[in-house]
Amino acid sequence: MIRSELLNSLAKDNPDLRAEEVEQVVDIFFEEIAQRLSEGGRVELRGFGAFSTREREARKGRNPRTGETVDVPAKRVPYFKPGKDMRRRLNDA
Repeated sequence: MIRSELLNSLAKDNPDLRAEEVEQVVDIFFEEIAQRLSEGGRVELRGFGAFSTREREARKGRNPRTGETVDVPAKRVPYFKPGKDMRRRLNDA
């Protein structure tokens, strides 16, 4: 599902909201998750899963085109752990 499909689905399920209002709700939802993760926090949505970040250490990488060794700096990356209900739903379907 892409963002526009999500917006259309939410608008269809909530005919009392204008399209701009639905889009604003989705924007706020994703912005709040991104903001919390950028602060080093965690976002838990019961029944769905938890978003957090993980640290990746610096390492030596390789440029696939030239084969040259390059330094890859340490970084934080987003991580999603599905909740128990989500895992059950995926595996029972």
